[in-house]
Amino acid sequence: MFTGLVEATGTVAAIEQVGEDARLSVSTPLAAELADGDSIAVNGVCLTAREATPSSFSADVMAETLRRSSLGPLGAGDEVNLELPVRAGGRLGGHVVQGHVDGVGTVATTTDEGFARVVRVAAAEDLLRYIVEKGSIAIDGVSLTVSAVDDEAFEVSLIPETLERTTLGGFEPGRSVNLEVDVLAKYVEKLVNRTVEAP
Repeated sequence: MFTGLVEATGTVAAIEQVGEDARLSVSTPLAAELADGDSIAVNGVCLTAREATPSSFSADVMAETLRRSSLGPLGAGDEVNLELPVRAGGRLGGHVVQGHVDGVGTVATTTDEGFARVVRVAAAEDLLRYIVEKGSIAIDGVSLTVSAVDDEAFEVSLIPETLERTTLGGFEPGRSVNLEVDVLAKYVEKLVNRTVEAP
């Protein structure tokens, strides 16, 4: 489990296609805290580290993950958000993030507003139904609060800390981003549907 509070960024050293799958290599000092088999969120996608060294790690990315996320188009030199799993007893500063990406959205606009930057992200209807104003959303693994939502997109406001410490500061219109909706919304929907369908 993750919290959506990015601990560091890393740089993609290589991404190698292996049939329909891929092997991703990332350079980062955070790798010093990893052992082979440990989980790490890369742009919000929970991956299993292998060949971890003090300065880098690699991870196998299966076809299902490539289909559901924006990891596939990554190339050498691209920057990614990284987070290690929350430790038992640690602070839950963001929200519950599983690292299970629900789909990909597209940055529609970015607008500076005072010291903040408002980012509007277009998303599919089957994701937007779980997104509510003042609710939580993870974008490329970053826990954020939704400031507005309509039938086509939602908005978040990014503070300077987020702009500086994550890859979100480089967002431009047209960029594909990983989205993970609040898992609680999906559980509530399933429970409500079962209650309505019950005889």
